[in-house]
Amino acid sequence: MVSAPHAPAPRGDRPTHVADLLRLVTRDPGRPRLTWYGDDGERVELSGAVLENWVNKTTNLLVEEFDAGPRTQVVLDLPVHWRTVVWAFAAWRVGATVVLTDENATGASTPHADVVVTDRPDRWTASGAELVAVALPALARAFDGALPAGAIDAASAVMTYGDQVGWVPQVEPAAPAWVSGAGSAAHEELVPRTGTAPGARTLVTPGAGSATLGACLAVLADDGSVVLVSPRYARRLRTDEDAARRLATGERIDAEAHVDRDAPQPDRPRSPTTST
Repeated sequence: MVSAPHAPAPRGDRPTHVADLLRLVTRDPGRPRLTWYGDDGERVELSGAVLENWVNKTTNLLVEEFDAGPRTQVVLDLPVHWRTVVWAFAAWRVGATVVLTDENATGASTPHADVVVTDRPDRWTASGAELVAVALPALARAFDGALPAGAIDAASAVMTYGDQVGWVPQVEPAAPAWVSGAGSAAHEELVPRTGTAPGARTLVTPGAGSATLGACLAVLADDGSVVLVSPRYARRLRTDEDAARRLATGERIDAEAHVDRDAPQPDRPRSPTTST
């Protein structure tokens, strides 16, 4: 691919926690850190400062609404998406356990959830968990659809929380950071390594949910920048060399993260169209 890696910021130990990772990526606050390409080519770019702001607001929501902390089980019933990264980072920021589901998950299949973050809230009404409904389009101002009683509309709620993180509980290093059908990992082993060069602009194509999130963590922990694409967009890149070349050139991509592609990534049923 093209371009030399961005010169990494001087730093000491590699971040192993989301709070440290966010401090790293905001040393160069205007630099792109997470760029998203959706099914229809929707492009969203978050600089280090904007990514931190989204995570901070979402962290505050989790603490203030749900008293989330170590061992709180936060189910992420969301597709590969930039918003999924934000919610995962926020859950890890408070020391919670992210429960990664497949496309067929419901409340009956995940009985111990404390909070469910989903773009399909109707599937979780029997779970007994607190519900957060997430509208996926970038310009959504509200979840366009019926919300179960007591559910929080993330599109309107997240932006009402503070830009700086308030009180958060201390992370327990040995507590589970994520669990899925494929395994689990503790907070102390949350951030993997990708083998990409420090500072690289790295394409992350979807694999298993934990692997995709892990690749994002690893790239950012190496002072890099992520280009994340949806499963459908990734299939297009594999079959259309011109599209892949245009993306690599336009986004100045110089590496690709090696994520686990063993888990199938079917197209999810879409959430209702959201208002803007």
